[in-house]
Amino acid sequence: MSGTIVVEGCAIATVDDAGREFSDGHLVLEGGRIAAVGAGPAPGGAEGARRIDGRGLLATPAFVNCHHHLYQSATRGLAQQATLFEWLVALYPVWAHIDDATVAAAARAALAALARSGCGTASDHHYVFPRDAGDLLSVEIEAARQIGLRFHPCRGAMDLGTSHGGLPPDHIVEDRDAILSACAEAIDRHHDPEPGAMVRIALAPTSPFSVTRELMAETAELARSRGVRLHTHLAETREEEEFCLEQFGMRPLQYVEELGWLGGDVWLAHCVHLDDREVRRMGDSATGVAHCPTSNARLGAGIARVRDLVDAGAAVGLGVDGAASNESGELTDELRGALLMARVRGGPAALTAREALALATRHGARCLGREDELGRLEAGALADVALWRLDDAGHAGIADPVAALVLGPPRPVHHLLVGGETVVEDGELRTADPALLAADLARESTRLAERAAR
Repeated sequence: MSGTIVVEGCAIATVDDAGREFSDGHLVLEGGRIAAVGAGPAPGGAEGARRIDGRGLLATPAFVNCHHHLYQSATRGLAQQATLFEWLVALYPVWAHIDDATVAAAARAALAALARSGCGTASDHHYVFPRDAGDLLSVEIEAARQIGLRFHPCRGAMDLGTSHGGLPPDHIVEDRDAILSACAEAIDRHHDPEPGAMVRIALAPTSPFSVTRELMAETAELARSRGVRLHTHLAETREEEEFCLEQFGMRPLQYVEELGWLGGDVWLAHCVHLDDREVRRMGDSATGVAHCPTSNARLGAGIARVRDLVDAGAAVGLGVDGAASNESGELTDELRGALLMARVRGGPAALTAREALALATRHGARCLGREDELGRLEAGALADVALWRLDDAGHAGIADPVAALVLGPPRPVHHLLVGGETVVEDGELRTADPALLAADLARESTRLAERAAR
């Protein structure tokens, strides 16, 4: 656990309940939590503390990434003009050849990209488990430990292959009993329910077009009996809507609601295609949304109704989604993208810079069930802090520091602390060698492509 750290002279956007901001303030971090935050210099009594000069910097809560597919970093740049279903059909045969080495390299590189974009807590939805590929969930968890991020891996699954009306090929789906057994084992081995946890497990059947009704219902029962959260993709595209109407006689949200998949312990990725009643139902049920604007745009899926969902009371966090449908994989892109897409849909007042920052922090923490200790800068919260340099040429002259962060050119985070531990310092990743990460990913991406071509 880290010692005492004092940051002074910085602008601060606390994103707390009162929305407090300070133009020249301080943060005191002790024992992995925030001990004090306020205006002016830090109070005395912190002799021997490590001090960070905050002049020219903006302090925000570290960002929370609510949806990712880390392994897809090894398959970027493919199916560039495809719809979601076309993209999946093209990539399923490649993903069938991933193994522990591929996932390790992809996860480390993707988590490093998240860290450099100010992310302190990352969720990942891993749902491809080829036979003899190794313990891929444990591989990802170890990668997150190495990079230094809090990690919420979701044990995904597919059990509905093409022969039974699903989209994925039969040879990459799993048996339902084996899936449920693996989910229970993941909780037993890795889930930490204690405050300040670095790893928490969620259960995540992949989508209505790749999972049976039985698996959806039984997974919900298992998750709630074990006190873990639920996650899946939903209402991402018109094709998914058509699939659900044809197969189940109802729209995607009605389908999952019938199976017990709405509530404060559930967050759903995308939710692009919701009608007015469904938006209200999301808010009334306290179901969260992982909004992925860049991926939705890349795949031409549409623009989620973020303003309406927030007004309805739903938590709307941000996600980069799979690196194969978002070749950048950095949360700063999603911060700006969320604001711009909301305004394309609803006009210039549809989302403010501060509301976009709240999506990346407080809303994301709420989606992951961590709103009591993440997503805000106030005494008692975890010491997950991002410091952004805003006195460079790209941001100078923008008097509002939050607007400079959200609307200005994306830059790597200047300093990232997770639990008070340094992950990024002076814009450089300190927990791994970026050149080695790049070399590992390039090697594994080439090896994967060669295996898939055989």
